[in-house]
Amino acid sequence: MLDVLARRHAAVFKRARRTIRAEVSEIHIGGVHTVLAKPTTFMNESGQAVAPLLRYFDVAPADLLVVHDDIDLPFARLRLQFDRSSGGNNGAGSVIRSLGTQEFWRLKCGVGRPPGRMDPADFVLRRFGTAEQPEIDVTIEQAADVVEMFIADGGPAAQQLTGAGDSGS
Repeated sequence: MLDVLARRHAAVFKRARRTIRAEVSEIHIGGVHTVLAKPTTFMNESGQAVAPLLRYFDVAPADLLVVHDDIDLPFARLRLQFDRSSGGNNGAGSVIRSLGTQEFWRLKCGVGRPPGRMDPADFVLRRFGTAEQPEIDVTIEQAADVVEMFIADGGPAAQQLTGAGDSGS
């Protein structure tokens, strides 16, 4: 999804300063200075990248949007939420622990449940199948649309694109 945003806004990712474990790109979306960041940590350690990013760029957690997969959402469904628990997502849990709060926005991208007894970690790390790829490509474009609206118009407005009207607490 970040690559789609980068393409749309002619952004180039560069290695962040040494103390930040991420690649970053600074762009403007809807007139708003925006930092796109790809953590270079393992997913379940992404808080190690997010917390230093927020400190360096002086961003409040409430202005943060984390995009992650969600096995509890049906395949290719999007949900934008604020102030939620990790829901078992190890990456979200790492961000919550690193920030000391769950009061940030999350765009969850549904990948569905693993089949049979397949390990959830193996399931989310696998490549999408040939039959799934066209639908997930559309979902990634839609996720980029949600992120652009989030930046330009705020979380509640962006929630309307996902059909989720629940903003948390």
